[in-house]
Amino acid sequence: MAQNVKTFEDLQAMLEETQAQLAALAGRVERLEADAKIQPPAAAAAVESAPKPAVPPAPAKHEITEEEVLAISAALGAYLGVRVHIRQIRLLSSSAWAQQGRVLVHAHIPYTHSHIN
Repeated sequence: MAQNVKTFEDLQAMLEETQAQLAALAGRVERLEADAKIQPPAAAAAVESAPKPAVPPAPAKHEITEEEVLAISAALGAYLGVRVHIRQIRLLSSSAWAQQGRVLVHAHIPYTHSHIN
């Protein structure tokens, strides 16, 4: 659409062409909107009355591999200085550690900003 306008007539012709394209697009939009509104009433009612799940589905369980258990056992054994026998491993979902880490980071890093001269 990057045409060079040389005269007033060229500008007027370009304006008329643009208006014709807009009218064609407006008609197309009207047809699409009309087609979208034609929906059987039973289907619309079924969508609106569909029961919503009360409880979100449980996340998939992450199985701990034998290698992970051995690594945890070795780390605990090195820390405690004794042989460790792991009976049970549970994943506790808590954001307390992450929150405390963010607090420490924000408390110890001074906020600085540079001025552009």
